[in-house]
Amino acid sequence: MLLKNKDILLLAYFSFCCAGIAFALPQQQYKPVHAVYIDTTVKKDSIALPVVNDLKSGFQNMLNEALSGTNGAKLNPMGVTYVENYVSRYKKSYSAMKEWGQPYFTLIDNIFEQHGIPKEMKYLAVIESGLKSNALSPVGALGPWAFMPATAQIYGLHVSKYHDDRTDYFKSTHAAASLLTDLYAKYGDWLLVIAAYNSGTGNVDRAIRKSGGSKDFWKLQYFLPNETMNHVKKFIGTHYIFEGEGGVTTVTKQEMKDLVLNKATELSEQEMNHSTAFDVTGRFSSSVILKYVDLDKATFDKYNPNFDNEIALNGKYNLRLPVEKMNIFIAKRYVILEESMNLLLGTAK
Repeated sequence: MLLKNKDILLLAYFSFCCAGIAFALPQQQYKPVHAVYIDTTVKKDSIALPVVNDLKSGFQNMLNEALSGTNGAKLNPMGVTYVENYVSRYKKSYSAMKEWGQPYFTLIDNIFEQHGIPKEMKYLAVIESGLKSNALSPVGALGPWAFMPATAQIYGLHVSKYHDDRTDYFKSTHAAASLLTDLYAKYGDWLLVIAAYNSGTGNVDRAIRKSGGSKDFWKLQYFLPNETMNHVKKFIGTHYIFEGEGGVTTVTKQEMKDLVLNKATELSEQEMNHSTAFDVTGRFSSSVILKYVDLDKATFDKYNPNFDNEIALNGKYNLRLPVEKMNIFIAKRYVILEESMNLLLGTAK
């Protein structure tokens, strides 16, 4: 379920004119479809499954990692029971999706990278539609990103009796990325973005007011519609199934700040002494920077946690790199910025 027209107050940041993608995927040509109705709603806050103390070792290890977070992202204690039950229920079917859904995940990854959206947000399409291009909800939300007609048209998708861009994976994913960008600009919190994507900004704003102004999902969740509250938790559970742990899209804004701070303090004294910082402004892409300075992503992320998110939202970042890598970046920064912008606009060669 998506935002209603009356809830949409934000306009899309960019209009993308895209000619195609560099990898093969079945063409999404519109024709009258036999819609597949999707209903993944969990009726209760915790799925009615018995809680067993002697869990299988692999599942127990997953839960232990969920709490301690191998990448630093911890699962909020208020979500542990739900995620535990959700993983138990859907792990088998989602494991199969990892294989057959790979072309679709690759497409989404590439488009989200252009927009500066965390790639893990692709799991929103999993819970919205099961990755089915012709998925249709009872209220009329259609396509892999479950766009309602009014919202789809606001974000540049053509909707008519004879042609509906909501079923086009390429076009609808670009539209979803623009919508997610707008929602993140409003809330600065991916859990609230997911909530607003499901039931509209009006419901989220109302929940914030009723909770006394809190923007912490775990504090305001009970003021949201029950379906929306569970929708956010389903996303978190899906993330844990596919990634094996949490990440930047499964924590609150404050938890994200703590995560970034903790990651920054992971740099050793030697790493700090042999690195330098430089304020960058503009829509730089980490993937383009990595290509030019010849640095692996894990090392870059250690020095610059949440880089792409912060750049997408604020347009600036205090970039830190090893001295020799920074010298290369500064010498080529204008070329890197130009290529980053071409990537964002879908015109990269």
